[in-house]
Amino acid sequence: IRFWSNLFVVVSFLFSFKVVCGYPISIFFIVVNEFCERFSYYGMRAVLVLYFKYFLQWDDDLATSIYHTFVALCYLTPILGAIVADSWLGKFKTIIYLSIVYAIGQVAMAVSAIHDITDSDRDGTPNNMTFHVVLSMVGLFLIALGTGGIKPCVAAFGGDQFDDHQEKQRRTFFSVFYLCINGGSLLSTIITPILRGKHATIKRLNSIVKAVH
Repeated sequence: IRFWSNLFVVVSFLFSFKVVCGYPISIFFIVVNEFCERFSYYGMRAVLVLYFKYFLQWDDDLATSIYHTFVALCYLTPILGAIVADSWLGKFKTIIYLSIVYAIGQVAMAVSAIHDITDSDRDGTPNNMTFHVVLSMVGLFLIALGTGGIKPCVAAFGGDQFDDHQEKQRRTFFSVFYLCINGGSLLSTIITPILRGKHATIKRLNSIVKAVH
């Protein structure tokens, strides 16, 4: 409780300032959010084919086909996001609503990878693979809708935070913004497979220990 109280005080304090170092306070949240979003997306994508092959037990052809279908959908949904933002909701509401959809998709993907949910006999193998497949496909669809839907809105929304006389700050924002996109993508592509490799090693060691006992 104390942690959340302190966090609330800090956030309230930050929002009491409309401008920090000559930049609108909202800019810092936009940049950090974009870094985290790219880290999340590319981190998940880096191990997606491995998830298809070794958890869902798909062959190479099916895993590759679904992977590329997902990537293609991620680059088609920005058209939908732009139409929704320009015609109905506006950039801010589009970002908020589709970010929620995005988060739900990531949660669905994470839950679909928990084999204990359907592993009733506790042998380390899911007993109802259909559940995991359906949940992962729903998760991927929601992720594609979310990441693609906000793509045409975030950069433009960030640019809207500046006044006409803040041309220098606007240029700096876009430089940092795209640096965060590429930085988040690069780091997650490197870090996520490493973390997965360590987890796989620990899992194998646990299996060996159980087999010995």
